[in-house]
This record gives sequence, C-alpha cells and structure tokens, in this order.
Amino acid sequence: MTEILRRYSLSIALLVVLAAAWYSRAPATQELYEFAGTTMGTTYSVKIVELPTALPVEEFIQSIHVLLTRLDREQMSTYVPNSELSRLNTSPVNTELPLSREMAEVLRLAVEMSELTGGAFDVTVGPLVNRWGFGPEARSTARIPTQDEIQALLARVGYRNLQLQDATLIKTADVYLDLSGIAKGYAVDQLAEYFDSLEIASYFIEVGGELRIKGYKPGNESWVPAIEKPVDTVPQIHNIFYANGESIAVAGSGDYRNYFEEDGVHYSHEIDPVTGKPVTHNLAGVYVIDHSAARADALATAFMVMGADKGFELAQRMNLAAYFITKRAGSDGFDDRYTDRFTHYLQEQ
Repeated sequence: MTEILRRYSLSIALLVVLAAAWYSRAPATQELYEFAGTTMGTTYSVKIVELPTALPVEEFIQSIHVLLTRLDREQMSTYVPNSELSRLNTSPVNTELPLSREMAEVLRLAVEMSELTGGAFDVTVGPLVNRWGFGPEARSTARIPTQDEIQALLARVGYRNLQLQDATLIKTADVYLDLSGIAKGYAVDQLAEYFDSLEIASYFIEVGGELRIKGYKPGNESWVPAIEKPVDTVPQIHNIFYANGESIAVAGSGDYRNYFEEDGVHYSHEIDPVTGKPVTHNLAGVYVIDHSAARADALATAFMVMGADKGFELAQRMNLAAYFITKRAGSDGFDDRYTDRFTHYLQEQ
C-alpha cells in the first residue's frame, strides 16, 4: 500500500523539498515527509513520519535551514573566509581564541578521537589535504608534492598543538584545522537533538552520507540504510542493514569518490597524518555504527587511515559495530569483514 508524502513548495534558499512514493504495509493514513537541500558542500535529506506539533511546517523547515547554515557557513567551513574556523586558522599562535559552544564541542571530540586512534584521526592534517589538492586552496604547483614539501608541511601537523580550555583554544604551532572528517556527523547530531526536543519519534537524517536514525518507518517497518559498493560509477548498493527501531548513528568513509590518478597511480583524499601521503592499502570503504554521528564520522576516517587490519582490531576492542570492505587482490571484487557487534544489524528483528 502506498504511503503518502506531503509536498511543499517554499522559497527558502538552499532548501528543496522532495517527495516520492514509498511502499510498505502501512495504512493509507500514514505519511512520510521528506525535506532536502544542500549544506557543507554536499546534500542533506530528512525523513520524518509525523510533523512536529509545536510549530508550523514552514517554521520547521526554516529552522532546519538556519541550523545547518550556522554550522556550515558561519562556523565550520574552510571555504568561507569569515567563518569561525577560517578565523581560527588565520589567528596567531599562543593566543587565547574564544570558541562557540559548537566549535568547542567538535574540537574536544576531535582531540578525544585523535587520542583514541593514535593520531590516525587528526583535524590538523589540513595543510597536507590542501597541498594534495583536496581542500579549498587553489594549486599553483604540480599536484604531487615533493618529499621536502611533505616534510615541511608535517611540521605543521599534530593535534597535540591544540590546547583546549573550556571555551577557548590556544594553538601552540601554526596549525590549520580541517573539520571535514567530523563536521557532517556533528551536524547530523545537532539535527537529531533538535528533533528530539520537538518530540519527533521517528526520523532518518542524512548529511553527506552520515546518518542518525530513530524509530520506525510508517507501517512499523525498520529503516533500511544501504552500504554503498566502493566503486566510482553510479551509486550501487553493496549490502543493507536494519536499524530495528533503535536510535543509531552511521557514518562511512572510502577512497573511491574523492581521488585523482596520475601516471597510473591512485591518490586517495584520505591522508595519513604520519606519512603526509594518501593511504595506499586495500581498504576501500568502512561503515561505523555508534550513538553519535560525529564519533562515527571521525572513527570511519581513522579506520580508512589505519587500514583494514588495524582498524578492525581497534573496532573489535571498542566493541564497536563496524563493517570493512577491502579490495580483492587480482580482481575487481571485494571482500567483507565486520565486527561481532555489527552482526546484530544485518538481520531484521
């Protein structure tokens, strides 16, 4: 039986409202609402089963837009010259820099994730990301840096150069912060907290592939997220898993979308903070389920840097639900490996 999706046409910048037919055992009176748009250089999509009763739908849509715009353009973008992050990056070292609540939360979590992963996740890797051509800065030289350039940039990398005290930051070196491995997940968490405050019982929030899921679809059916096949063609489903009504966060990372090739060599956007170079192992993609999308986002990034074996070992030790996809040697195929905790989500309850 076809569920009904409401359609709204509102003149709100960067907000597009999409509607499509979804099929389930739901009665005809149930409705699924979807709101979508762009943020953080990517897209977002929100699906809810019931609209909040506390405010009109137009105000609800506008509030989503305002929240995401603040996090993106006002706070965490390296592409906006006057964002909070850009100002931090151009501020002098050994100076107390005031932080917004959101920036303080993100940086504290980033340092925590850096400690947990032995530095595989590091928000100060920005200078190398830019030099390899994956950041906002235009290249004036050959895309592949020399070893001398890499060594010079590595001197500016290191999360231990960040001293956080309540709502202030002191940079003890000329570091450049890049939050691309955690900001989208944090935005998803902030939307989820907002929806919870409005007592929205069931939702599916997605920003650039990072998710927060709660409750059920109409018809009391599980939300069914997809694991993407790690190929650079039209998106394909590699596998699916089930939320089963639980409140979960999901994030993924891979080397198959954002990369370049030169002289037959594949250069991933995942930069190892230790070597200063793109990773070269056979891990093609990884998905992490956690209570926080920001944590899952950072951990997925770290596992891509660490590689399948070290990443899997840490995920198991953390009792984390993680799914690893590796390239099969000598073929175009892939092999899957997932932690014990992830098994729970592979079957519909």
